[in-house]
Amino acid sequence: MKLVELGSGVVVATGSPSEEATFTLTESESDDRRAVTVGSIPDALDELRERCLRWPQAAAICSDVLRAFDPGAPAFAGIVTESLAYSTLQSGPEFARWLTERGPARPVNLPDPVQAERVEDNLYVRFNRPLRHNAFSTDARAALLEALEVARLDPSVTDVVLSGNGPSFCSGGDLAEFGTFADPASAHLARIRHSPALVLDELTARLGTRCRAEVHGQVLGSGLEMAAFCGWVQSRPDAVFGLPELTLGLIPGAGGTVSITRRIGRWRTAYLVLSGQTIDAPTALRWGLIDEIL
Repeated sequence: MKLVELGSGVVVATGSPSEEATFTLTESESDDRRAVTVGSIPDALDELRERCLRWPQAAAICSDVLRAFDPGAPAFAGIVTESLAYSTLQSGPEFARWLTERGPARPVNLPDPVQAERVEDNLYVRFNRPLRHNAFSTDARAALLEALEVARLDPSVTDVVLSGNGPSFCSGGDLAEFGTFADPASAHLARIRHSPALVLDELTARLGTRCRAEVHGQVLGSGLEMAAFCGWVQSRPDAVFGLPELTLGLIPGAGGTVSITRRIGRWRTAYLVLSGQTIDAPTALRWGLIDEIL
């Protein structure tokens, strides 16, 4: 085993899986949660080193948050830690640089961003911004919470199914409206007081596999983070999974450091964030990120 320091406290092992490393790279197939199989270890290290140098604060905070979370602990503590870290990065230079490069925020308001339908004891909740691959917006979060609240408060709801209309399940946060928060503290309070992640976690605790996500197309960022809270995740073969937040100077902010870590461990979660690589449905199934390919 060899340990490679990439900066920002990110240490990658090569060869034998390491418990202490951020994750391990190998060119052999491995079912070990600490290891990720890549085509070329030297090429992967070069790409990771470049990303850690460009976004050192986000990379360091990502590593710290993932190490701090206990997968056996209640979700609330992990989500609070994640949100505080996310707010810290929102006030930092790396996110400010991304905002400058993007230009002014231009929120896109679309009618009925979430659809909800109750059929007997089943509640069907669908993201409904198909023209934007169901990018998750502030109004979509409010509508999602309103829909999920029905199941949370009514014990006669025995099944919840979360899906998305159009070509994708959810492509992550709507980048057009990023940076419109009043200040990081207010943004943190909004995330915690109005958290779909916490409601989905509560519903899964009650319903188990009957709280289900059906995913397809782009399953990125907050879309993946929320789906991973569900007790059962079904995927179409075309689905692509990833966590692209580092390029914004951020970390996952919709509960992913909790939900995804619970499913695949902190090592592979760190790899998805720090590498920016996406994985296909068969890989997601093998890792345990999803439970079934339809």
